[in-house]
Amino acid sequence: MSAIPDFHAVIPAGGAGTRLWPLSRAGHPKFLLDLTGTGRTLLQGTVDRLQPLAAGILVVTGTRHADAVAAQLPELGARQVLAEPSPRDSMAAIGLAAAVLLERHGEDVVLGSFAADHVISGTEAFERTVREGVVAAQAGYVVTIGIRATEPSTAFGYVRSGRSLGLDEAPSAQHVEGFTEKPDALTAAGYLATGEYRWNAGMFLVRARVLLDHLAAQLPALAAGLVEIAAAWDGPDKQAVLDRVWPGLTKIAIDHAIAEPVAAAGGVAVVPGDFTWDDVGDFASLAGLLAGGTLGDASAVQRIDADGSLVVTGDGRTVTVIGLPGAVVVDTPGAILVTTREHAQAVKRGVDGWRAQGRDDLL
Repeated sequence: MSAIPDFHAVIPAGGAGTRLWPLSRAGHPKFLLDLTGTGRTLLQGTVDRLQPLAAGILVVTGTRHADAVAAQLPELGARQVLAEPSPRDSMAAIGLAAAVLLERHGEDVVLGSFAADHVISGTEAFERTVREGVVAAQAGYVVTIGIRATEPSTAFGYVRSGRSLGLDEAPSAQHVEGFTEKPDALTAAGYLATGEYRWNAGMFLVRARVLLDHLAAQLPALAAGLVEIAAAWDGPDKQAVLDRVWPGLTKIAIDHAIAEPVAAAGGVAVVPGDFTWDDVGDFASLAGLLAGGTLGDASAVQRIDADGSLVVTGDGRTVTVIGLPGAVVVDTPGAILVTTREHAQAVKRGVDGWRAQGRDDLL
């Protein structure tokens, strides 16, 4: 596998993963954890997947996690970790990386944005998808990767594909007809029946210049601010410019800032991704990734009439689950969660409850 010329991977590493609480918390979020028992964290696995394809990698994270990210990725070097002073959502994170890449590598650079906390298998299919995506990006499109939907999920957004782009080196690339936020179950089932819809996993490939030009047209103040910060990033005025400009940047997701309006104008393409993908969005998802349903010491877990249960061990305690199929038991220092896979999406409500009580020590 050879690196793709002028292609740089960008890995936004943010968020607290509240639906995986108390395993994932604000100070130690899920991308810093080994959730699959491979000995590599989700962030490290993302870098492992992208490093053979990319000429370089940038990780964009918050100042709170910058040291931990650098410690997990010593092969990258501190210069490849961009620390945001405060969260401004995905557009600022990816736009900052685009502007820094332009400053460092020039007009031909293509970036691919891939979340730090997803699990992907199928190396050859992933590589083929990324290579086609880069070709489409070089042709001037904002490119998203559409994941083959295996069920009518209401937890994901959808992307609708249209006619082929007609690119010889990207034969599967198609025009995007539009994006849809998380639909209800009936609508999602209808989407799957057409064969035109795929899950939107939030992976984007685009020339850095094209991205910033689109941003300048849609949100000129945000684009100008990011360009100003990037111009100072590798110089002595970096901190002063960050302190002055960053707090005023618009907080918006790249989907709303770029993908949706540019798609409406015909400027977005989709490349189908037929690899296995999981965003590890909750404990039901995590349970499906773990052989045996245990994260931690399997010898410390006993199940009796508890098929499909998930147990995360900790603190040296043993865990016995009896008569509760699909149970979820998460044992961490200072906090224990007991729920079911059916209620996995409701875990965030528990986090909100502790926050309302002022228990920031638990978050």
